[in-house]
This record gives sequence, C-alpha cells and structure tokens, in this order.
Amino acid sequence: MPNCFAGFEDQSLPDGVSVTHGKVRDVVDLGDDLLIVATDRVSAFDRVLALVPCKGEVLTRTSLYWFATTAHIVPNHVREMVTPRCMRVEKARVLPVEVVVRGYLAGSAWRDYEAGRTVSGVRLPPGMQKGDELPAPIVTPSTKASAGHDQPISEHDLVAGGLVETVVWEQVREAALALFRFGQSTSRKAGLRMVDTKYEFGQKPDGSLILVDELHTPDSSRFQLLPDGEGFVGRETAPLHLDKEYLRSYLMEQGFRGDGAIPDIPEDVILELAGRYVEAIERLTGAEFEPMTADPDREFDRILSVATGR
Repeated sequence: MPNCFAGFEDQSLPDGVSVTHGKVRDVVDLGDDLLIVATDRVSAFDRVLALVPCKGEVLTRTSLYWFATTAHIVPNHVREMVTPRCMRVEKARVLPVEVVVRGYLAGSAWRDYEAGRTVSGVRLPPGMQKGDELPAPIVTPSTKASAGHDQPISEHDLVAGGLVETVVWEQVREAALALFRFGQSTSRKAGLRMVDTKYEFGQKPDGSLILVDELHTPDSSRFQLLPDGEGFVGRETAPLHLDKEYLRSYLMEQGFRGDGAIPDIPEDVILELAGRYVEAIERLTGAEFEPMTADPDREFDRILSVATGR
C-alpha cells in the first residue's frame, strides 16, 4: 500500500497551533484564514473507517479544479494550494445547513420515497423507480449534527426555524442549482453522470455569500460512469460508481450500516476505491493523475511551517 496521510495528532503539534478534526479534514485556524487539510481518511455512515492512498490529494485537487471553473457562478473561499492535500482559504461564517441537490432518485432520497415519505419536504411524483431522473433537480437540505447523523429538513422549516434568513436562503438556493447544472453538464462531457452532490455556504463579514468546504468531489457527490456511446445507465444495469458508493455498498453487503464494530476492509477493496477516485479526477480534469507528493512527513512539515509562519 502506498504511504497515506492520516492527519494531525494533537500531541505532535507545536504550541499555538490548534487543529479541528473532522471525519476526513483537519482544519488549522490562522486567524483571518484557515488551512483545510484533506487527509487520506475515508468515512461512511458517519464513521471513520480506513486510509485510502492518494484520496486527500484527489479531493483537494478536484475541489480546486471546480472552484476555479465555477467562480463565475458564486465566489469561493480559496486563496491558494499550500500542498497537494492542503488549501489556504478565507474564513467565513458557515451556514448551519448542508445543501444537497439531487438530479436522480438515489440514496437516502430513494429510501424515503420507497417508504412513502417526502424528500426533505419535497413530494415527488408517484410511480418512480430507483435511479430515475427527477423532473427537475431538487434542493434537499439537512441540518448539521455535531455528533451522529445529519437530519433532513424542508426549506420551509429551515427558514421558519431561523436557521437561515429568507433572503440568504434564496441566494443559496439559486447558487446551488446553478452549480449543480454546471456540474452535471461538465461531468456529462467527461462521461460521468453526477447523481447528486452536497454544498456548503458561508457569509463574509459584509454578509455576501461564499462557497466553502469542498466541491463536486467523489466524497461529496455521486458519480456514475456512463456507457460509451449511450445516454444514462439503465435501471437493469448496475452503474459503476466513481465515488464512495462503492465502499458503502461493500459495507452494506457485510451487514454494516454504521452501528457496531467496523468490519475488516480488504486491501483490494481499498485499492479499488483509490482507483475509482483517481479515475474520477482524470475524467473530470482531462489530465492523467500523477501524485504530487509521496512523503506524508514532508507534507506535514510544509503545512506546519505555514501554520507557524516559519
């Protein structure tokens, strides 16, 4: 297995450097800016499961590609790439909601629909099948949980509950749908179908909207490979996922959905997942992926030097 970047250990940090640990990302606060470090950790069902070679680099470089190509739609927080796994970004007041946009009936949306429930308050037409394209993309927000699972919420309830002001939510909604349409179009040209994705937004000190976190990565999006010379994958054929769905499916086959002991994940499953992430970035950017660093210790030192101003 190639060397992996597991992230920061608090005891290894010098005085004055504080790191917030997410499931996949470690964030260093620089005052006006942040360092967002995409580690090689992989999570599913809100559990950190394993390390995947090159994953953090794929996530960071994929996000940087999309942030650069969507800046005309909505401003984003990127200042520069510090290392292949680390971005220096502008700090913002992050809105307390994840903005999921869906173009197809898949994942938790399908499970809600099959059970006769709305999808974050959206009532879909009767008679749809798993994997069907929706009549139009829908916005299905969820609240952010400090622990456990995020909870779906309707647009009406998040505004009525004061999570986001009406005028701000209208801006978020418009930007999210525009980003999704652009992402779908770009992905389709690369032979991929972008099924759904997650966005996070923040506000700058002047109140203006800014796109934060990651963008259209295999962690935050479902990408399916389209057959050559055809349109979308038919329901009778299991689509090939170039995203985390491959790992989710493996875990569910082992009877794991987040509770209890994490099953062993064979090396071939980890390497297959790494290969799918690499294929995703190659298709999206049109360039062969070559890792820019193979030494996690040197990358760690470079990030620390920026964090400490050395």
